[in-house]
Amino acid sequence: MKQLINSLKGDKVIWAFIALLALFSFMPVFSASSNLAYMRHGSGNALTYLLKHAVHIFIGFFIIYQVHKIPYHYFRGISMFALPIVWVLLIYTLVKGTVIDGANASRWIQIPFIGISFQTSTLAAIVLYVFVARYLSKSREVEPTFKQSFIDLWIPVFVTLALIFPANFSTAALIFAMVTMLAFIGKYPLRYIGLILGVGLVSALFFILIAKKFPEAFPNRVDTWISRIDNFMGDKPDEDIYQIEKAKIAIATGGVYGLGPGKSVQKNFLPQSSSDFIFAIIVEEYGLFGAMGILSIYLLLLFRFIIAAHKANSLFGKLVVVGLGFPIVFQAFINMAVAVELLPVTGQTLPLISSGGSSVWMTCIAIGIILSVTRKEEEVAAELEEKQKREEALQRLIDKQLQEDEDEVEEVDENQEKVNQMKASIKDKIMVEDYSIEENPMLAIKGMRKK
Repeated sequence: MKQLINSLKGDKVIWAFIALLALFSFMPVFSASSNLAYMRHGSGNALTYLLKHAVHIFIGFFIIYQVHKIPYHYFRGISMFALPIVWVLLIYTLVKGTVIDGANASRWIQIPFIGISFQTSTLAAIVLYVFVARYLSKSREVEPTFKQSFIDLWIPVFVTLALIFPANFSTAALIFAMVTMLAFIGKYPLRYIGLILGVGLVSALFFILIAKKFPEAFPNRVDTWISRIDNFMGDKPDEDIYQIEKAKIAIATGGVYGLGPGKSVQKNFLPQSSSDFIFAIIVEEYGLFGAMGILSIYLLLLFRFIIAAHKANSLFGKLVVVGLGFPIVFQAFINMAVAVELLPVTGQTLPLISSGGSSVWMTCIAIGIILSVTRKEEEVAAELEEKQKREEALQRLIDKQLQEDEDEVEEVDENQEKVNQMKASIKDKIMVEDYSIEENPMLAIKGMRKK
């Protein structure tokens, strides 16, 4: 286990929060799935759904591990090639769609040979965020004109949103909000952002008017999300109002301390108790403390994303962390707001907690890319630290050599001083001593002269 943890690169705090959310998800998913087990199998045994969720989580962490090892700058080029592929998938999704439990779910397609439903808009969001980050980091050197940026940046954005909007209004709105925020952080001119907001608002209103006038022209989910907005603004009884009422009952029943794990009552009445409305089940079973705990983890995760973006050594890395990290947290906030009826029903899951395969995996891809950015930060920091250590070691060698040279010079000077002292001593001795002619005639003569 220690070896496995040491092999994980990137921000360890983000790893910890993601693991904490994933581990916690098993309890509410197991509890909330009993309703599905009873309705579909008549047994009420949710063990199958728990094992399925465990497989999804395991595959998700495998995805995170593999993606975080890819240098994040590779995704700069991948986004350009992946965007047209995403458009094809979105068109196919609009045309085909998938019927889930007898309901029209044109946001989903069925993966052949596997039998897993896949929501293409989640993949489109990831690719689009990276694409926008790439453009903004590239255009910082020279400020683009509005015409140029509209062609290079906003036309791909609006094409992607136009393919998502008819079937999934909430996801399209979230993506547009995140792209706009990304443009603001990337120093895109504010006057251009204002124009884009105007264009987006007018386009959305125009589409809604057309959809209301010719509802048969849009056989997908346009009427569904339009009715959701109408019902949220009014008080018409329908399935969404029923779900909201049951969610509010669950939250009110939970109180401060909750009923306890697995003791939810409203899970038997909420159709989406393990996915869209799992937060209500969490509050019912774990109370206000459980709700605040989950909210705190998402807030701390948001704070950690901000730190990771600040530490990123390139503008592209900063924008990638913001573009992929913030939507995860904001999606969680939207899910919680729907449960307490602050927003209309959107179909947004609670990231890493709600059951589901493709939604978990797409979130894991985004987290893997974020961890790839933080992994690069660690590598750069390690390289700088290693470089500093080498420079310090080299400086120590230089200082040692200089010290040795100084010692040698001092030794030479000391020896020379001793020689000079010996010479002076001999000279003084010659000057003061008397020598006979027989012993040393020359010195005797010098002595006599001195005297």
